Amino acid sequence: MKIKVFIDGKEGTTGLRIYDRFKDRDDIELLVIPEEYRKDPKIKKQYLNASDITFLCLPDAAAKESIQLLDNNHTKIIDTSTAHRTLEEWAYGFPELNLDLHHKIKNSRLVAVPGCHASGFLALVYPLVQAGILPKDYPFCCHSITGYSGGGKKMINEYEESFTTDLEAPRKYGFGQMHKHLKEMQKIPDLDYAPIFEPIVAHFYSGMEVSVALHTRLFSRKMTIVEVHQYLETYYQNQKMVTVMPFHPTATSSGFLSANQMSGFDNMLLYVSGNEERMLLTALYDNLGKGASGAAIECMNLMLGLDSTLGLKLKEVL
Repeated sequence: MKIKVFIDGKEGTTGLRIYDRFKDRDDIELLVIPEEYRKDPKIKKQYLNASDITFLCLPDAAAKESIQLLDNNHTKIIDTSTAHRTLEEWAYGFPELNLDLHHKIKNSRLVAVPGCHASGFLALVYPLVQAGILPKDYPFCCHSITGYSGGGKKMINEYEESFTTDLEAPRKYGFGQMHKHLKEMQKIPDLDYAPIFEPIVAHFYSGMEVSVALHTRLFSRKMTIVEVHQYLETYYQNQKMVTVMPFHPTATSSGFLSANQMSGFDNMLLYVSGNEERMLLTALYDNLGKGASGAAIECMNLMLGLDSTLGLKLKEVL
């Protein structure tokens, strides 16, 4: 019997990527609302409750409204919005962070997909904080550059159809330090303080490069850069979606990392670089892949007892 899947918000960038990943899967029956009934809550309720899995690819308020339409104990919900990420009754959708979280996702009806920027930050910071290598009061600063697809339809239109000269250069935003991903960036690793966060959008469609700079003098226990790399490598060993790349003091032999290197793929690469005084941890992935749609499908696969990478596009790197 096929798995019935409903994508609430199929028209957005995240919903479209999920839909695209499902087109060639013969184990899934997509429930698609006729366009004229797409915003009718009564029709939407029928589709949502008829599904085995519903993806919410909506703004926060709309995602909360859709949850209120659920009236059965069967349908599983995967929310890609910010609305439920820090609520205890929702599983946080990053199974590689720890085994307990992996089990919670697998056995939950309610899963919240991490924010795209938050995904890279947490992949780099969570293991080191939980091991006591970095203190919970560490003054984190996170620098993140993303492709313009992360801004949704309006921003995509600005770059592709209404392009102006001020869009040619990378644009930093979030100066008020109130970005919506900060809440989960603090809560999930149980930090005492939210990090300073510097997001930047640039003129490429998709891809993301998230970096966290570390002063080794502030570590809770002394570790060399090679030991930090080895720790992360061991932490993520045997993971299919997160790979720690071989150590190099300049990240790669060329000394360059391109933020769109993982565009179109659903896995994530981690790099450790720097020296014994100052280290730079970097995560490379697609903001629409492991940063959104790929992570959502990975969670669905786990919730259904399937191979976590089924239907995903992984870039071979080692």
